[in-house]
Amino acid sequence: MSGFDDSAQTMSLTAFIAVATVVLLLCVVVGPDRDNLDDFYTGYGDLSPLRNGFAMAGDYLSAATVLSTTGVIALTGHDGLVLVLSTCLSLVLLMFLLAEPLRNAGRFTMGDVLARRSPGRAVRITACTVTLVALVPFMAVQLAGSGNLLAFILGFDSSGFRTGAIVAVGFVMISYAAIGGMRSTALIQILKTVMLLGAGFLISVLIMNRFDWDVGALLAAAQEGSGADNAYLRSGLQFSGNDLDMISSELTVVLGAACLPHIIMRMAGSRSARGVRRTMSWAVTAVVVVCVFLTVIGFGAAALVGHAELAAAGGQGSSAILQVSSVVAGGGEAGALIATTMTTAIFLTLLASVAGMTLACANSLAHDLFAHGLPRDPARPPKAGTEMAVAQGAAVAVGLLATVIAVIARHWNVQPLAIFSFCVGASALAPALVYSMFWRRFTRTGLLCSLIAGTVSVVVLMTGSNLVSGTPGAVFPALDFNWFPFTTTGLVSIPVGFFAGWLGTVFSDRTAAEERHRYESVETLILAGAAPRESGTRV
Repeated sequence: MSGFDDSAQTMSLTAFIAVATVVLLLCVVVGPDRDNLDDFYTGYGDLSPLRNGFAMAGDYLSAATVLSTTGVIALTGHDGLVLVLSTCLSLVLLMFLLAEPLRNAGRFTMGDVLARRSPGRAVRITACTVTLVALVPFMAVQLAGSGNLLAFILGFDSSGFRTGAIVAVGFVMISYAAIGGMRSTALIQILKTVMLLGAGFLISVLIMNRFDWDVGALLAAAQEGSGADNAYLRSGLQFSGNDLDMISSELTVVLGAACLPHIIMRMAGSRSARGVRRTMSWAVTAVVVVCVFLTVIGFGAAALVGHAELAAAGGQGSSAILQVSSVVAGGGEAGALIATTMTTAIFLTLLASVAGMTLACANSLAHDLFAHGLPRDPARPPKAGTEMAVAQGAAVAVGLLATVIAVIARHWNVQPLAIFSFCVGASALAPALVYSMFWRRFTRTGLLCSLIAGTVSVVVLMTGSNLVSGTPGAVFPALDFNWFPFTTTGLVSIPVGFFAGWLGTVFSDRTAAEERHRYESVETLILAGAAPRESGTRV
């Protein structure tokens, strides 16, 4: 059942088709030249910090983040607010700790960043594998969400309609990534961020106006509508009082969200170290403002829609932002236009998020695996046109894989897939990146141990979590093989990733002096952006 009237449904569908068509034409017009790898992999090297920051914010604010964050706030109150703070803190952590070294060390992919410190095919292949493991499930979440979004807005809830919507969005997303590369996705992400800011501001103003701009009145109404009474504005509602589970979840978000490969790739678009700092300042500002709007919208959903209707819509409250938009928009043409503004912003968020992740996977397959990972004569590297063709083919293959997974999982709770991606980012990629950037003794063996042990620990622990079985909202609610009673794996898998990197380094065949010498040869490049002390190192 749709929460929108016929006028809003028609206007939203028209807007979706128009947005998809215009953006596809944009990709064709501004796409990279056939042999220009820099344009395809990194996009515009001359974007201003403002525009590049908005593109970074667009990559960071995935559709799953926008929809689930609003839903968690609406359903759990205080715990949802903590999630919002963790989301903002993650980007701030990236800004102050890793942004400049990542920009200095990287070129096209996350594999470039890691290979700067530890060259070799094994590092490239492992980096490519972890990139796919981290992002393909997240892409499937976004695509499955597109089916739910269109079903809710247009009022069609059949399995066939959801499948058709997922396939259609998947086709458009594959086209964006394969044709336009990073050059086009940068423009799409900028447009998405502007739309989110505008739509979020509009709905937030309408909600606050309902309560005469009294925050206390909004919170009181949200508490009443939540059905949880005083527990709504206290810690523990989401995790049933399990403080360790809450700590694990927030730690996973803080470390994982900022270290996913498609976020790392965006660093290469800055022209200088000063540029990346200004870019991150704009990105943090945009993300914080959007999160403030999502907080108001989440509490507004609890107050104006109510827990019963939010829960009845399914998806762990992921439709909350659309439900409350329908309520505050009202009827008539003006109301339809307001509702369409928000639905179009969410639709564009879905398209942009999946396209960026598809491109990150495709670039890693082409650059890390094909160009540097496969055995070949070093004197005969692949031509730029060949590598770009491989990247475009890889975008099609990865997009089809994610679409198939989304179709299979369209009736499941796909939240574990999104959490899985954040856990891999926090447990495998965060240790590898931190050690590579700042630990002089860190070895190639330690790097591989961090990536492999962190990823494997997440896979093993996630199968026993309460999101997979043992709870009503699990993927398999009728089964119970819940031996790891947490929502996320971060409390255990993050220490495993860091410990494995340390252990692999300590027991590596290379001496500390050798690794210190290797690090010192690129230290000035990584930390200050200066030329390396020794040339000739193949990455």
